[in-house]
Amino acid sequence: MEKFKIELKWAIIFSIGLLIWMYFEKTMGWHDEKVKFQPIYTMLFGIISILIYVLALQNKKKTYYNNKIDWKQGFLSGAILSLLVAIFTPVVLYITFEYISPDYFTNIINYKIKNSKMTLEDAEKYFSLSNYMYTNTFSTLSNGIVISAIISYFIKSKTN
Repeated sequence: MEKFKIELKWAIIFSIGLLIWMYFEKTMGWHDEKVKFQPIYTMLFGIISILIYVLALQNKKKTYYNNKIDWKQGFLSGAILSLLVAIFTPVVLYITFEYISPDYFTNIINYKIKNSKMTLEDAEKYFSLSNYMYTNTFSTLSNGIVISAIISYFIKSKTN
């Protein structure tokens, strides 16, 4: 595990950042009266997540690889980071929807029933903690791997 200490550190930073973002969304009203904007504005966290991945991979390059990293090493580091973030995702979502924003699912379900053609049954199935945990865990993993591949290309050491 010593080999992946940097990835663990950044996975924790990512998770704390996501919790702070969720609190920000809640305070902005995107989980309550402005819930219709939440799907759009939540994508802004994508910029923050990319920044965290860049910082994490640069940290790995500088600290672990002495400023000499190839694409494969960067990608592996990013993939491990993605896996760790995915493992932490259910915990982050549980904290978010049990403590930070316990009314979110009720609010989004009511909005979707009122403003779209979604039935109560479909809305309750889609907007549930278990479904969010499942879909977000796998999207976090897959998005993280793609982001890692791209960032690794740009941070790899130049060869002569």
